[in-house]
Amino acid sequence: MTIAAHTLGCKLNYAETSDTLRRLADEGNTIVEWGSVADLYLINTCTVTAVAEKKCRNAIRQAHRLNPDAQIVVMGCFAQVAADEIAKLPGVTQVLGNDSKRLLSYSSNETSSAGRASRTRTFFKIQDGCDYFCTYCAIPFARGRSRSATIEETLCAARRIADSGAKEVVLTGVNTGTFGQQQGESFLDLLRGLDQIEGILRYRISSIEPNLLTDDIIDFVSHSRAFLPHFHIPLQAGSDHVLRLMHRRYNTALYRDKLLRIKSVMSDACIAADIMAGFNGESEEEFRKVLTYVDSLPISYLHVFTYSDRPGTAALRLGEKVPVNVRHEHTARLLELSEKKHKQFIDSQMGRTRPVLWESTPHHTATSDLQAPTSDLMQGWTDNYIRVGRPYDPSRINTVEEVTITPDNILREEL
Repeated sequence: MTIAAHTLGCKLNYAETSDTLRRLADEGNTIVEWGSVADLYLINTCTVTAVAEKKCRNAIRQAHRLNPDAQIVVMGCFAQVAADEIAKLPGVTQVLGNDSKRLLSYSSNETSSAGRASRTRTFFKIQDGCDYFCTYCAIPFARGRSRSATIEETLCAARRIADSGAKEVVLTGVNTGTFGQQQGESFLDLLRGLDQIEGILRYRISSIEPNLLTDDIIDFVSHSRAFLPHFHIPLQAGSDHVLRLMHRRYNTALYRDKLLRIKSVMSDACIAADIMAGFNGESEEEFRKVLTYVDSLPISYLHVFTYSDRPGTAALRLGEKVPVNVRHEHTARLLELSEKKHKQFIDSQMGRTRPVLWESTPHHTATSDLQAPTSDLMQGWTDNYIRVGRPYDPSRINTVEEVTITPDNILREEL
């Protein structure tokens, strides 16, 4: 059987899709590129915003157009919370929520799985679920309560990754910093164990809540063998008032302190932040505070989301709704700020020499989320997450090389 897959949403979804495809390939199936005619289309969905859900529907419709006779299996968070709606879409033959997709993708240890993004990098799922119940978020309803395997079980899975030849591992989860809490273990102790595994050269932490990013974790990353100076720390709002409405577990002062702590021990670290535009109760005055606050932070770039109502969440009962056109205007202004911050970060790195892991995947050029990319370059990422390119050279794949950052080797999207 030929199988094509399309993934939407977070790195955790990409880890799960990759793991699923690896297992299906092991069973004798042939994996083909998305956009090809296939016997089965696997679509891993996201429910974090209304836009994400629209993309899920579009992907289902595209698969059905490609082959009206194909099976379409829809899995993931949107499938968990809207199974009946998805099942009615043309071509859908099976809907697997997060409580059942392990039938496709997991062994008995469902919270420690890995999937290859390329020959060089692996997304490694170490944790699933969340106990935080932020007022805007449907993910706890889609993925359940926080859970993880033990440190030893997770290290065993990491050793298998090392044996596969991947040199970089991205640790993924819904709320990674809560790893081990059920077992009385800690995320920091897991990092210490992972750092000792031979064969893996680099680790990235895909995301960690600021209240769970302890000084001990920051200090450990700063002097560890393999953990990179790259942090993704959700902010969601740059206003204490809005953070309280969201039921976030920190304030703007704590968030600033975490970033300054990182920069004090890793001055070249890349720091990304998630931020939401147009949350209920966010006045124009609050938004101006957000822009000022974010601009003052040593952030390298932003992931900007436009707020949209999620059924069943407490945010539906909070504050005055921000008009949709104002939400989009605020989103655009935050994206402009992100571009400014990103350019400042890249400019700060010009002339510096950083280790780059060259990938087997090409530099992607595509006009839409669903179009196959094409390129004649190879790409690589510095330790602090700047994407550089060079003419394709297969001998460099999966090797780390010291590269001086210049305007000539920064890939176009980075500029």
